Amino acid sequence: MRLLQVMAGGANGGAERFFEDLAGAFGRAGIEQACAIRGYPERIKALSGAECEIIHLPFAGPFDVLTPWKLRHLAKAWRPQVVLGWMNRACRALPTGPWVNIGRLGGYYNLKYYRRCDHLVCNTPDIREHVIREGWPEDRAHYIPNFCSVDPAPATDRTALQTPQDAKVLLILARLEAVKGIDVAIRALASIPGAFLWVAGSGTLEKELKELAAQCGVQDRVRFLGWRNDRSSLLKAADVCLVPSRYEPFGNVVLNAWAHEVPLIAASSQGPRFLIRGGEDGLVVPTDDPSALAEAVIQLLKTPDLAASLVMRGADRVDNEFSEIEVVRRYRELFENLSR
Repeated sequence: MRLLQVMAGGANGGAERFFEDLAGAFGRAGIEQACAIRGYPERIKALSGAECEIIHLPFAGPFDVLTPWKLRHLAKAWRPQVVLGWMNRACRALPTGPWVNIGRLGGYYNLKYYRRCDHLVCNTPDIREHVIREGWPEDRAHYIPNFCSVDPAPATDRTALQTPQDAKVLLILARLEAVKGIDVAIRALASIPGAFLWVAGSGTLEKELKELAAQCGVQDRVRFLGWRNDRSSLLKAADVCLVPSRYEPFGNVVLNAWAHEVPLIAASSQGPRFLIRGGEDGLVVPTDDPSALAEAVIQLLKTPDLAASLVMRGADRVDNEFSEIEVVRRYRELFENLSR
């Protein structure tokens, strides 16, 4: 199997991180691949162990004629059986030829960007239903979920983040944007005595969120960590993982929490609502409800048996449904079926 992946996304983000994880998994599975990417140093470093050829392209926007031209010549020279494009910008530039073009969707995107695609892969059943409702042929829309890998690195040293060893740590892994609901978690923290909140991510709302923490009187218990590449270490150090998003098409952090055996609380946005079986492998609270989020955190912290049960069942879900082996198997099966 010869695979060309095309990723035009930014330096940071959930889809970008999963692309790196999946490329590494494909490499471990022996899939011969090349990856056309924007030349971010951290992405190049992340792909260094993925057994793939890396090609740098500008992906400069709708008036960029150079990138499609280079992609077309790259594909003709590399002769893939499958070209896998990630999200709008990449799929808009995909070359057509004797290979199969597949667009990978992690959100409810406008299908005008996918006219060069023969098939679509959606990471939730609901996104698949969305593209079918928008007119995409049902037999060319496929559901394959994400997976999460666990880095063997040790837990983050709490003292390095000015956090007491005996404090309860709540962790958010998200961009600092309104859709991620970090403001809801900050407001909730005011009702959770003694707990600390770690926010790992970058974005446009950092100043506003810091001001909100001060207004709520919790600035001494919130740590803004910036964008981090040590996801596993942070999860291993946390007591509870929070996903307070107002909008979350999938929710990689849900899988991250399950895989790292951290009890999970999420707001009832699309992806977490699909993934989590409320009360079994995570707690689900209404969106935009700081009081409900605070009550759920306090319940988990006061009920170790409940936390342990959620962790056990979440780990089972990863093993049975969202493991690297299972997800790569499904991708390989799809690639082989479509390229015959």
